[in-house]
Amino acid sequence: MTRIDLNAINLFVTAARAGSLSKAARSVGQPLPTVSRKIRQLEHDLGLRLFERSSKGLVLTNAGTRLLANAEPAIGILSQSVQGICDVAGIAGTLRLSVPPHMRPLWPVLLEFRDRYPAVHLEILVTNRHVDMIEDGIDVVLRIGESGGRNYVGRTLTRYRHKVLTAPNFLDTQRINTPSDLEKAVTACWQTDGPPAWILGDTSVQLNPIMMTNDYEHLLQLALDGQAIVEVPPFMAKDALTTGRLVEVLPDKPMPLRDIRLLVIEKRELAPLIRGFFDFASKAIPEAL
Repeated sequence: MTRIDLNAINLFVTAARAGSLSKAARSVGQPLPTVSRKIRQLEHDLGLRLFERSSKGLVLTNAGTRLLANAEPAIGILSQSVQGICDVAGIAGTLRLSVPPHMRPLWPVLLEFRDRYPAVHLEILVTNRHVDMIEDGIDVVLRIGESGGRNYVGRTLTRYRHKVLTAPNFLDTQRINTPSDLEKAVTACWQTDGPPAWILGDTSVQLNPIMMTNDYEHLLQLALDGQAIVEVPPFMAKDALTTGRLVEVLPDKPMPLRDIRLLVIEKRELAPLIRGFFDFASKAIPEAL
């Protein structure tokens, strides 16, 4: 019998859950061509077609449905076994993390990781600065939009879009029907080196903000107080949007997607503690956001 690649089986399950190869590739942090090639090789090894490809995404064939029904619980059992081995081996020691400010959903995730591995001690550097992982003694960096660098490699955890928001009563005095209306509106935005601008849909809008800051908490409060239209990460405004304290401006013109990535030093062998955190965070952080 042909030897089957278990990693390809895991990729198949991930793709079946996601409904597309591109989403599966982002989930596992691998290039799309690599994922596509491994799935095709799995189908070749099995002599069966597992997916039907369509414009709407992936659709499981009968063979794919049967394989998913058996493979998914088997992978779960295998993951639990590996987790048990890691526990016995002792995921322990000090993990030094660098994270950006304002990542509210991250803190419960870190506490859960600490609860699962009580022998782990966390040291967390909160900064917008691009840290030097070697000089600063950092094991893992969580960054928004960074693809790594000459000395770093990483994994994309998930993607999200900032939202343009304000208080409902603010729009009673300033009508915003198109992105160009924001050029004369009262706005506040993140501080950048270049001219302040937002990209909404396929339109770049030059702003004339009343304030620029590197503090999303301040921007959020300006919106809640009805002082300006701002852009903030969606997880910061989730409760206010749900309760109606904030409304989204031009929701049909979304801002660009941003990657959330974990970075480590290239060519450094991952210690069990770092590998364990990568595996844990790859699932827990997207769910928290």
